[in-house]
Amino acid sequence: MDVQVLPKPATKLIATRLLQQTSFWGKVKSRLGWIAFACDIRVDGIPSGDLLLLRRNVSPGISIAYAPFGPESLPDSDQRGLYLSALSSELRELLGPSCMFIRWDLPWESPYSEDKDRFDAKGNWLCPPETRLRELRMNWGLDNSAVHKAPTDILPPDTMIIDLNIEESEILAAMKPKTRYNTLLSFRRGVHVRHGKASDLDIWMKLYEQTARRNAIVYNDRRFFDALLVQHCHDAAVHLLIAEKQNLPLAAMFLSISADRATYLYGASSNEGRNLMAPYALQWTAIKESKRHGCRSYDLFGVAPGPNPDHPLYGLYRFKAGFGGKMIHRQGSWDYPYDYHSYEYYIAQESTAKGFHL
Repeated sequence: MDVQVLPKPATKLIATRLLQQTSFWGKVKSRLGWIAFACDIRVDGIPSGDLLLLRRNVSPGISIAYAPFGPESLPDSDQRGLYLSALSSELRELLGPSCMFIRWDLPWESPYSEDKDRFDAKGNWLCPPETRLRELRMNWGLDNSAVHKAPTDILPPDTMIIDLNIEESEILAAMKPKTRYNTLLSFRRGVHVRHGKASDLDIWMKLYEQTARRNAIVYNDRRFFDALLVQHCHDAAVHLLIAEKQNLPLAAMFLSISADRATYLYGASSNEGRNLMAPYALQWTAIKESKRHGCRSYDLFGVAPGPNPDHPLYGLYRFKAGFGGKMIHRQGSWDYPYDYHSYEYYIAQESTAKGFHL
């Protein structure tokens, strides 16, 4: 497999439904200390899409590279490791000698989601096998230069996607009865959803911090959300939606729109007024807003891989499953080391970290 990369401006990426592969996302991350790169990919002389790459220093003279939901182009299932290895090798000159490794946060669906023996009798996914077997399958046919499963997935590999190509009444009908009831109840109880502005970031942060404490999660700081709201780009946009009753903020979310895909990026809710079901009104408003913008799908962005009460994202699974989306299982994050010694030290630290954000 002959893979070539041709550098291009990060502001000239082709529009895509993957927000994290847009020029918009490159600008957001640039404000947060990353360096954004872009390139066109050719495989055996044939154009194979473009790619956004991010790089940052992790110590003096040492950097890491990260491809958020990239590359988008999907090779045959038995050539994925070969493709990533060849692409990583080709990118080394562009990334420079200080780069320790590149992390691929793959948007590709897991090949194990096609294996019938990976599902239980109720149709619930049993998750992929142990890491060793996943690496063997990914790197089949490679003598060396293998990619390694990262110790953590940065972007959520498991999600639910709602089809927006149907009428609103059909989307409502596809919801679970309790979700549909709570959605309509929220509006009957006087919840109103409005578009927020950059000046509403204080409202968001208060709700977000309450949610993080309530669920004991590690969260992004204010700088990240400020960067989301101030960016303007041709290929994507992010909107802040706020659900209120009588000017009392009850819930809020960040909705992104890129090409024909809308994504529920982040959500938060108040400890007060929970009987008003504001998050349901928020989601239904986001779905209608996404359809108004011509989106064909709505990504709920991050759930447990199945209905396992012991999973830390089980609460999100229960909430989001009620809206009737289709489960998607992606391959998660994979690393290609350029400096094995430094890489092993780095992931040992990463594996023990309380929280990790790329």
